[in-house]
Formats: sequence, structure tokens, C-alpha cells
Amino acid sequence: MNFALGDWQLAGNDKASAACAPEQGRLAIEARGLVKRFDGVTAVDGVDLSVPEGAVYGILGPNGAGKTTTLRMLLGIIDPDTGYRRILGAERPQDVAHAVGYLPEERGLYPAMKATEAIAFLGALRGLPLHEGRRRARELLEQHGLGYAADRQIRQLSKGMAQQVQILGTLVHKPRLVIFDEPFSGLDALNQGKLERMMRALAAEGTTVIFSTHVIAHAERLCDEVAIIAGGRVPFAGPVDVARDRIPAQVRLETRAAEGPWRAALPADARREGNIWLFPLPDTGIEPLLRALIEGEAGILSLSIERAGLHDAFVAIAGEAAARALAEETPEEIR
Repeated sequence: MNFALGDWQLAGNDKASAACAPEQGRLAIEARGLVKRFDGVTAVDGVDLSVPEGAVYGILGPNGAGKTTTLRMLLGIIDPDTGYRRILGAERPQDVAHAVGYLPEERGLYPAMKATEAIAFLGALRGLPLHEGRRRARELLEQHGLGYAADRQIRQLSKGMAQQVQILGTLVHKPRLVIFDEPFSGLDALNQGKLERMMRALAAEGTTVIFSTHVIAHAERLCDEVAIIAGGRVPFAGPVDVARDRIPAQVRLETRAAEGPWRAALPADARREGNIWLFPLPDTGIEPLLRALIEGEAGILSLSIERAGLHDAFVAIAGEAAARALAEETPEEIR
């Protein structure tokens, strides 16, 4: 069979793919009360996570919030001081390491290694035989327009190309769970789009995708669920829609009339900008308000209901300081 990954197609082959199909309602990762301290400083403070199989799950927060430390605990690279974690049904992450792909934030390819060998080597670390890894590596590089670089050393590749090679090395052994730590760093806009499409396609085939990011736009476009992390804590973890619903939808109303009996129907906290009124959607919904506006001859020129975005939800949940830190780290062109 083939894992259809759009511009990032990964050839699959075997029964293992069918065996890895997610069961409805199962969790790929479950963590409770994870705590990690370094030299007396608490980096992660009681993190709880539940990641459904087959989801695209984002861990969203500014640098220093505890994202990387949390991922490393889940992977078994470091152990929590206290807390519980289960990954793909195993309490020891090392027992399922062959079924996990991991792209660390610090890229770690050997500069003298050729692209094909680098991908095969990363697969071998997860139990894939080297000869099979080399075959798959050449196939993957061809599929993604990098066939010409198969025998080039990593030091001869651009930063973005080396990043793509490492991403392919993360996937070459066909993992059930893929964990990316800040995967979009170092990629131009074109390759960021390719990576987004690859993540969606992986999830559509049943692979669980977890990625950390400080860019809200990526999380909002990609994620079924997010964990918002700030100061080592997770004040929210769950569906993106639930996070956005923390803030009432906003009504934007433009009227022809500036005054009239209809004004009494507007909420007390309505903000006026000329003949435009801005206010949260009333609990009673829009219909009673519409009726009052029409009967009061407000002369409705336009009326729209705008749902809160993930950025607004992040501010409400994590606070202004965390939101400012996030904004400072996000390139202006993708905010």
C-alpha cells in the first residue's frame, strides 16, 4: 500500500501498516502529573496529556515553556521526577521505540554523511535494516524532488534541504507515532506547506502526529487538539474548537441610524466606532437582537458574527505575558 502524503509521499508496503490502524477512542499517549526539575528549577510542573490515536496534536507555547522537556519525557529520553506516562500502550517508552519517529529541535545529521546514508542510519536506529533503509531512502528522495542530492554530503546541502532529509529519516521506518519538535524552523514557506500536507496525510492514514510549535497559525490550521503550555504548566488541553469557545463570538453591527429605541437591545458592553458596534454574541443568540433592530428601524447595513481565533483563546488561557513571548518569537509574515 502507499501512504499518500501529497508532495511528501512515503511508500508503504506491508501488513504492518494495516496492523497499525488506530482503534476508535484509543490513546496514543497518556500522561498524568509529569514533573521535571533541573538544578532546583521546575521546568515541567504537573503536565497532563491525552492524545488520541490518529490525531494531529499540537503542543503550543513560547520558548522555555516546557515543550521540549515534555516531549523528551514522553519519549523516554529523560525520566520524569514524578508522574505517569504511557506511549502506544507501553509504560516504558523504550519498548515501542521502533514504532516512533522523532524529529528533535536540534538537528543532528552527520555533516560528512551522504543524504541516503543519513536517512538509512536514522531508520537503523529504530530497527530498520540498513539495506532496506538505503532502498527506501533513495525512493523517498526521488519522490520529494531530492533525488539529485542522494549522494551529496549533508554539508553540501542547504539548511532547508538538510531539514527535509532529516524529516524523511524520521519517517523511513514507517512509525505509528511521529513526534516533531519545532519542525517548521528552517523551512521556507513552500516547504512549510509541504510539511503541513504531509502531517495531514499521515493522520489520514492512522498515524498519530504530535508537534510542538510557538507559531499559532500552524497549530490552528493543522491540529485536532492542542495543549497550551506556559511556565511548565498546561492550563488547557483539548479540541481546538473548545479552546476557541472560551471566548464568546463577537458581533460586528453596522447601522444606518445612529440613535433610536433599538439601542436598548444592544448589550451594555457594546463598543461603538462611528456607526459600527462591536460586542460579544448575547447568550440568547442573534435572533432576538435582530428582531429588536428591525422593529426599531436601525437600518442594518451589515451584521457579522466572528468566532474567536486560537490566538485570542491563547491570550485568555495562558495570559498576556505568554502571548507576548509567543508573538515575539513568531516571524511577522506568518503571524
